[in-house]
Amino acid sequence: LADCYGDQARALIEGGVHLLLIETIFDTLNAKAAIYALDRLFAEQGIRRVPIFISGTITDRSGRTLSGQTPPAFYTSIKHARPFAVGLNCALGATEMRPFLQDLCQAAQCAVSCYPNAGLPNALGAYDQSPELMAKHLRAFADEGLINFAGGCCGTRPKHIKAIAEALVGAKPRPLPLPNAVAHDTVLRLSGLEPLYFTKELNFVNIGERCNIAGSRMFARLIRNGDFDEALAVARLQVESGAQVVDVNMDEGLIDSKAAISKFMRLVSGEPDISKVPFMIDSSKYEVIVEGLKNFQGKSIANSISLKEGEEQFLQQATEYRRLGAAVIVMAFDQ
Repeated sequence: LADCYGDQARALIEGGVHLLLIETIFDTLNAKAAIYALDRLFAEQGIRRVPIFISGTITDRSGRTLSGQTPPAFYTSIKHARPFAVGLNCALGATEMRPFLQDLCQAAQCAVSCYPNAGLPNALGAYDQSPELMAKHLRAFADEGLINFAGGCCGTRPKHIKAIAEALVGAKPRPLPLPNAVAHDTVLRLSGLEPLYFTKELNFVNIGERCNIAGSRMFARLIRNGDFDEALAVARLQVESGAQVVDVNMDEGLIDSKAAISKFMRLVSGEPDISKVPFMIDSSKYEVIVEGLKNFQGKSIANSISLKEGEEQFLQQATEYRRLGAAVIVMAFDQ
């Protein structure tokens, strides 16, 4: 998927686009594949870096994407892309989108965009909201300091866009955080379906380690026997018992660690009572950590990386972990 996104982006950049928009995101893992592709592409010599806009879709009044993330968790998962703007579009009208846009604004450290549908579809699938009413809603968003960019999605016509543009004349854009404040932000932010911020108020963080083959004989037996349903129950019990992060380690000589962590993390993603928390992908094998990160939509922790194999390998692995949107534990070894 990342290769396909990369081919499309390369052609668009060569064609002269001014920015790239990853939009209507209902599955954050797919969006992370696009982000991965763009970061890899921008690293190539001679490729022009262009700004990135990222826009998610809240599918209904539950306030979550189709893959289950809240707006702050969604932003945390894609923040490593350093987007010029993040926002919401499609699925909802402006009225229904307001509370979720407010949630996103509280998390976003960049510009915010909003281009809703022209209300909700009627029984025939058409959109009835007038240009004037839609423009009124978006002007209210601007007056509340919620947006930097505005537009229209499904059901909007040139008259809607014209009305929105006219309504926003003179409106003040949402204040942006100072670049220096963003660059020196020291709060660790992780996410599953919900965000986890390591603020001073959080105090001690509980990391569940029973999904670790090296630390749990029962979990090791379940994985060796291919009993992934019961292995998921181990993870679920940890979350129910208060774990704020779940550690997963599949390092064992008698199993295919890469295949095991891929299957386990995909199964975890289908269990919202487990995947609501971030995961720590724990392995002594670089390729196993990468595989685990590829299969979780939230912002995970890569455990770990070190300089024991030299600076060149460290930088290569650190770059890949960043492209995959992970936080990183760095191990310090005495030479």
